[in-house]
Amino acid sequence: MQTFFQQLINGLSLGSIYALLALGYTMVYGIIKLINFAHGDIYMIGAFWGYYVINQYHVDFGVALVSSMVICAALGMLIEYLAYRPLRNSPRITALITAIGVSYFLENGMSFLYGANTRNFPQVVASHRFTVFGVTVTNIQLLIVAVSLLLMVALQLIVQHTRMGTAMRAVAVDQEAAELVGINPNHVISFTFGLGSALAGAAGVLIGLYYNSIDPLMGMVPGIKAFVAAVVGGIGSIPGAAIGGFLIGMLETFVQAIGLSAYKDAAVYVVLIVILVVLPAGLFGKNIKEKV
Repeated sequence: MQTFFQQLINGLSLGSIYALLALGYTMVYGIIKLINFAHGDIYMIGAFWGYYVINQYHVDFGVALVSSMVICAALGMLIEYLAYRPLRNSPRITALITAIGVSYFLENGMSFLYGANTRNFPQVVASHRFTVFGVTVTNIQLLIVAVSLLLMVALQLIVQHTRMGTAMRAVAVDQEAAELVGINPNHVISFTFGLGSALAGAAGVLIGLYYNSIDPLMGMVPGIKAFVAAVVGGIGSIPGAAIGGFLIGMLETFVQAIGLSAYKDAAVYVVLIVILVVLPAGLFGKNIKEKV
């Protein structure tokens, strides 16, 4: 039982990161039906920005987190404006290929500017361990889960209880009808990209603190796993994306716990295949009929 609870805590910590990333995927898809494969690389930019401001300006964790969220939000809106908005009425495959291109541009751009070597993330929060009934938890794990839950609650409040949140839900349901009642879809879509990218920036700083290492390609695998989490939860569903992220995080840690570390990535993709076969809409998704 001690091993079970220990891996549960580890899984919740890692799952919090996946959940934050998955929320960005699901919001963008819910608004414009686009899989933004550059989302994982925005998470990488957030980690590097946190690394930069901590080393250069010696700020604390809170300032690094908030500044990374602001920078990544601005980057997300810039990418939407330059790369995705001109292609909004193009076939979906065109936007998808563009998203992959933006992803490679960010990865290789960071490798060119800062090198491809792994860097140690500055540990601005001193690590302390607590042992309760044989289960060890660190203050950093608690911080990651607490910050992630706080951001998720804030996101839910924005979506459900603000005018912009109402506009987001309206555009997600019917963009043309939303325009008829005075909603500017461009503003809503840009805001959605900014909001999702801010969460990715926060996840980047948290993962740097958790693993103590960052590199320009760090967003590839977590980005794909977060996409799997969004699909598992029901892409387009905000609560589903959050729960999917926690489930994927716990799955990964439990697979490692039973001595199958080499297959932890494969286990995630097996779950994706099973979900697509059994529940194509995900755990919280809705089956929507489309006219052909």
